[in-house]
Amino acid sequence: MYMGLALDLARQASSRGEVPVGAVVVKDGRVIGHGSNRREQDQDPLAHAEILAISQAAHDTGLWRLDDTTIYVTLEPCPMCAGAIVNARIPRVVYGCDDPKAGAARTLYTILADDRLNHRCEVVSGIRAQESSKLLQDFFENLRKRKK
Repeated sequence: MYMGLALDLARQASSRGEVPVGAVVVKDGRVIGHGSNRREQDQDPLAHAEILAISQAAHDTGLWRLDDTTIYVTLEPCPMCAGAIVNARIPRVVYGCDDPKAGAARTLYTILADDRLNHRCEVVSGIRAQESSKLLQDFFENLRKRKK
């Protein structure tokens, strides 16, 4: 269900011309933060779906430590987002498809499980991966066609 919400957010991002990535933060069965990529819209390199969802969740709870939460994201987090997840103390990360170019959960880096850091996360991957991957493939295919 929560990955479905993240996929809906990714589709919304795509309709705005953003890379289709969506994220939701859940605590006790309630969505406390959500986001979709807004880098182009905001002209902000930090406006990744995860960063926006984490920020909203912290604002919602009034706490920067997001204990007992899970973040659901359609694409494997990048190093920046993985760092934010670790710093927010999110204990569980569920994501759709791997990111072979910037993945920091298991593909290129393992930031979320690095023993040298003061916090590690349980990582569950491959949830609705085909849908997540197809959204990204279609987006970039259409982008290449428009540039021709």
